Amino acid sequence: MRLAIQEDMLPGRSALERFQQARALGFQGVEVWGRGLTARVPELAEAAAQTGLHISAVNHGRQSRLLDPDRGERERALAEFRQSVVDGVDLEAQGVILVPHFGAATVPDLTPFKSVEQLEYELLHNHLRTLSDYVYAIGIDLYIEPINRYETHFINTLAQGIRVRRKIKDHPHIKLTADVFHMALEEADPFGALRQYAADIGYIHLADTNRRLPGQGSMNWAGLAAVLNEAGYAGWVALECGEPGQNAEHSERYRTELPAALDMLARAGFQFA
Repeated sequence: MRLAIQEDMLPGRSALERFQQARALGFQGVEVWGRGLTARVPELAEAAAQTGLHISAVNHGRQSRLLDPDRGERERALAEFRQSVVDGVDLEAQGVILVPHFGAATVPDLTPFKSVEQLEYELLHNHLRTLSDYVYAIGIDLYIEPINRYETHFINTLAQGIRVRRKIKDHPHIKLTADVFHMALEEADPFGALRQYAADIGYIHLADTNRRLPGQGSMNWAGLAAVLNEAGYAGWVALECGEPGQNAEHSERYRTELPAALDMLARAGFQFA
């Protein structure tokens, strides 16, 4: 496994200062946000080159809506996502993380023809039929991330994400992001789900059950490490804590608390290389 942290959790006046903090703490990579990324690519690439760190992934985040009933909105969303992919390739990132939809449904309920959920799955499938070829051709992975019911009504569990992946015939460049914070809220058996779908997972987000740093909640970290080690998971795991995308104001506190969190992960059995 390789360990990364989201950029906004790191203090610093520049990307280079933040990457230097990440390296000093022992991280191997940094996850960056997709919104406004294009203009930052040169600065981030230089910071990675100077520190020897990798860009673990581009987190596309909250942008336009892929599953909107308005065609113009869907086209904007596709254009934004393609830009995240291009930026990810420029930064030599492993992949781009996508939450397919945030919030309540926006498509109509056309029952008995098709329910809201059926329409959303069909829309997403049609997008992915094109995007799967795109990410394959350009040389990057796409990671679909299930998140909890309070942030979206659509794709909350790994099993629901697997439904999407099976529909596109388990495309090798489209996998899942397993976020252990969201899994603690949504999965009846989080460790069982990780075991069952280990081969479908390409990226992992770490946070404790209260979304604070590892060790500051009630997560069974030794149990999680054992499951991942047993599965032979060798991909990125990245810290996504607090208020993802809005953590800059908490970054100084993270700097003081991260050493204890990282030490706890090591003692729990996580092996980062």
